Order: sequence, then structure tokens, then C-alpha cells
Amino acid sequence: MNEKTPQSEGFGEFVGRAFGNRSFVIGLVIALVVAAMAAISFFWTPFDVTRLVVADRMQPPSAEHWFGTDHFGRDVLSMIMIGARNSIAVALVAVVIGMGIGVPLGCWAAARGGWVDEALMRFNDLVFAFPALLSAIMITAVFGPSAINAIIAIGIFNIPVFARVARAGALSIWPREYILAARAAGKNKSRITVEHILPNIANLLLVQGTIQFALGILAEAALSYVGLGTQPPMPSWGRMLFDAQTLMMVSPWLALFPGCAILITVLGLNLLGDGISDIFDPRSRRRP
Repeated sequence: MNEKTPQSEGFGEFVGRAFGNRSFVIGLVIALVVAAMAAISFFWTPFDVTRLVVADRMQPPSAEHWFGTDHFGRDVLSMIMIGARNSIAVALVAVVIGMGIGVPLGCWAAARGGWVDEALMRFNDLVFAFPALLSAIMITAVFGPSAINAIIAIGIFNIPVFARVARAGALSIWPREYILAARAAGKNKSRITVEHILPNIANLLLVQGTIQFALGILAEAALSYVGLGTQPPMPSWGRMLFDAQTLMMVSPWLALFPGCAILITVLGLNLLGDGISDIFDPRSRRRP
């Protein structure tokens, strides 16, 4: 008995199946809440994070300051809202860079084969030898620490990831009969890639994009923690953890709330990716 795919089933049935997946729903809700918090921070935050109020420093969570204040008297909730904006921006642009360059390279290698495919895989191995943190150290040694350089470092690391996924997915599709029929009809490899290969590996790329987005947020936090990412006075979750490490016994909320923000965001994105994988792959679909 043939199982239905998202391409063959009705839109309403597909949406119903998607929202019947617990991982997808929980991950989507968390992702939307974090995205809404980041979007709201463009227009409003409870307090101005650039204003230092020494009289309010190190206040515990209260009705006025829900998440307390830091050692400069800044509102922690406001800093987390703006930190979400920065983390999302860095991770999103890094994923776009990785996908925009890696997917065409992977598809090209799968279509050409031979020495082109081999050269790309060896190039991927070379890039994988330099993790995002090490790449950021090299880049900032030349250009100085900044969020832009963090984006470049994470984006470069994402390129071989998407190239491998696109190549593996494309290689599994090229031998299929409808691809052979397209070639017999006179379509060149570029047209076949655009019309047949990419639509059929889009689900793989979407799942991988969600995973890399979560990893990008972790990488941005790590780079900011060591001073290579978002620079003060702009708040960053990783920088907030760095500032809180010497105050753990005095003001534990300074590390608790940004740490929970990173944990919940990454967990939500992983659940979302897991749900998307279940939705598009009937063999791994979980029963409610």
C-alpha cells in the first residue's frame, strides 16, 4: 500500500497532520514566541538597556524588573529581548549564506560527478577542519571582533554542511526513472536540477536549515561569550553569561535567564526540525 506524501495529499490534510505532530507544534510555538519577542524589541522594551542606573544594580526579580537587573542596573528582560534579536539575525544570515552557496555546490557536484564531485568533497573536508570558533578567531585577528565577522565565520562553516546534504539528496534522485525520462526529453542537467532535483530535496534542506539555525544560535552565544561576537553595549545572550560568571553566588538570575533563553530556543528549534522531518518522512511519522 502506497503511503501519501505532502505532494500527493490535500493541503488541508497535510496541515492537519502537521498540527497533529507534538514536536512540530511545541517547536513552532517556541520559535514564534522567540521571534515575536525579538520583533517587539525593535519598537519597545520594558527599559532602555543603554541607560545605566547604578541605584538599581543587582536587584532580584520583582514586579518592576521581572528578571532582575545586572551589575550596571540594566533590566535583564530587556537585554534578553534584544539579545534574541541579535542571536536570530546572526544565525539566520549564517544559514542563508551556507544554504545559498552550499546547495548549488552540492547539486552541481552531484550533476557533474567525476573530479568535480571529488574536489568538492575534499574542499568540504578542508573547511570542516576549521570549526566556526576557530574561523572566527582567525577572522577577528585580521578584522577585529564583531557580529558581522561572527556571521561570516558561522556561514562559512555552514557551506559544506548544506553541500553534503544537497549532494547526498541529489545523488539518490538522479538514477530515478522520471529523471531519465527528463533527460530523454532533452532537458539539460541544470534544468533537471531546478525542476526536479531541488523540489524533491527541499524537505531535507528545510530540516537541515532548522538544525543549523539552532546550532548558529549556540555558536553566536559561544562567540559572544569569548568576546568574538556581538560587542557591547549591544546585549547578547553569550555576553550576558560571560558577565554573570563571577556573580553566580550573588545574583544567580543573571546567568539563569539568558541560559534558559538559549536552552529553550535551541530546544524549540530542534523540536521543530524533528517535527518537520516526521511530517515529510512517513516512515518516521510518530503516532499521536
